[in-house]
Formats: sequence, structure tokens, C-alpha cells
Amino acid sequence: MSLFTKAAVLYEKGAKLILDEFELPDLQENQVHIRILAAALNRRDLWIQKGLYAKIQYPAILGSDGCGIVVNVANKEHNHLLGQRVIIHPSLFWGDNDKAQGTSFQVLGMPAYGTLAKDIVCNYDRVYLAPKHLTNEQAAALPLAGLTGWRALIRQGKAQNKHKILITGIGGGVALITAQLAIALGCEVWITSGDEIKIQSALSMGASGGILYTDPNWGKEVHKTMGGFDCIIDGTAGSEFNQLLEAVKAGGTIVNYGATLGTVEKLNIHRIFWKQITIIGSTMGNDEDFSNMLDFVALKHILPAVDSVFTLQEIDNAFDKMERNKQFGKIIITMEDM
Repeated sequence: MSLFTKAAVLYEKGAKLILDEFELPDLQENQVHIRILAAALNRRDLWIQKGLYAKIQYPAILGSDGCGIVVNVANKEHNHLLGQRVIIHPSLFWGDNDKAQGTSFQVLGMPAYGTLAKDIVCNYDRVYLAPKHLTNEQAAALPLAGLTGWRALIRQGKAQNKHKILITGIGGGVALITAQLAIALGCEVWITSGDEIKIQSALSMGASGGILYTDPNWGKEVHKTMGGFDCIIDGTAGSEFNQLLEAVKAGGTIVNYGATLGTVEKLNIHRIFWKQITIIGSTMGNDEDFSNMLDFVALKHILPAVDSVFTLQEIDNAFDKMERNKQFGKIIITMEDM
């Protein structure tokens, strides 16, 4: 028997998402049916909506983050999941290489149907019990940002207790959860922002200090006054990247997971070799990263920051808020009243 659900569907480049009905795919071997309680937006969703993403396929149901209840399973051996509150691991088809994703890698939410829907069908090995201390909204805020931040900080950045860490662009989901992970690890955490209010909010969460990147020489000043950072976790790139080369310690590491400010022009290559800086990329994470991140979040009772909550009917307003880039934490979509 065919099952139908409601979803926010993107039908063409630059269009608004339309609340529409679509047919759920039949459960295949090793799949589960999840009733979504809450989902979260990522900047990836906005890029796809604007057509600024590779290999977009329409119609698209966006959304890489979700918390929900398992309502059906294909195999009896997965019956233990029925009725459980779960979150979904958004990395699909990582491959066998721990160092990097393979050529078949995908992110949940295009081309695979994502979480901006009342229901979703996914492989059972993408399903993990939601940390008990989190609300539905907090649990939905965790998967993509938490996974990206964990891999960048721990696997690629090799952050340790007492390390001095700088995290750029505070306010976004990845930067915030990375800061929370680093603080819980016992690092001295500093952040950058162009917004003094966001800096103050980060300080109230336990950051040791904040830097306004509107100062054109902040990198040199930070290195001069503080001795620089052991590791910098960066999701912005762009014109600010050369400031990071100034701010990092000699022999330090810069981990980059994104480029919201665009490409790096006039890269100061001399700083890289003279200071013997390690620059390493990071994208999402594998199953081990996701499991370890969840264990750490549960152990330290970390609460992902939630900026605001919208209903699925208010999806346009949620996208508008993300585009204005004023949020401090994740923008959540709840499926209540659906």
C-alpha cells in the first residue's frame, strides 16, 4: 500500500520550497521508516536552493539533519528500533578510506530525499539513538554540524586539553558546536566574528575570548599578544585566510571545512613554509567520527545551540533568516501541527 507524506519540495533553481505531498518509497532490505519530529537547516540547503551546488537533481527534498521516531522497519532484527527516538547520520556512502570520503559519497538531502518532510525512509545503519539529554530540537541541531566539527577538531586538528584553539565565524552551527566540543575537551577557545553581540554570546557559553575580524591586522596583533594558536578551525576562507596564517603558531595547524567567504586570493605562501604550518581540509565525517561525537556529547551533556524554531509551513521564513546570517545557533524546523 502506498504511503504519502508532506514535504518542502524544491522544484527548480531559485524557487521557493513548496509544501507538497509525495509518495514515500517502499521499505527495502535494511531500511526503516522514521516520522520526523524536528529538522535543522544548513547553509548547504540555501546553496542548493540558489543553484550554487554541484549536480543538483530536481525535485529535491532538502534537509540533512533530523530527529524522529522509528515507526516501521523492513527486517525483524531491527524491531528494537521501533518507537525509539533517533537521529540520522547524514554522511552516505563514505567508503573504506578513513582519510577521505570516496567518489560515491553523498550528503543526505539531495539527491537522496532529506529531512524537511514529515516522514523519511533511510538505511538502518544511518540511524542512531538520540542522546537522552537533548530535546527534539537540540537533537535535530546536532548531526551534520556536530559531525563536521568533531572531525575537524579531533581527527584533523588533533586538538587536546590545554590547546589554544581559534574558531572562525561564530554564530553558524558548525562553528558553535565546534566551540562547545573544544571547551568540553578542556581547550582555551577563542572565536572570531564581525558581530560584537555574537562574540558576547560566545563568551557567555565559555569561550575565553573573541576577535572582531573587522580589524585589518588582527592576525598579527593576536600572535604578538598571545603567541598564536595551536589550531585554527575555519569555515570561511576568503580574504581572512591570510590573517589565520598570521595568527597560528609556528608549527600549528589550520583546518578548513568550508569557504563561506569564497576563495583565497593572494595567498601568503611564505608564511606557510616559514612557519611550517599544516593546512588540512575536512568534510563531514565517517561512521567512527559520528559515533565518537555522539558519545562525547552524551558524556559531557553538550547542548547544541538553537537559534529559532519554525514550522514546516514557515519554511520560507526560515530560509530568509539563514540568508540574513543573523542567527546564533541552528534554525530548526518542527513538524508539529502537520
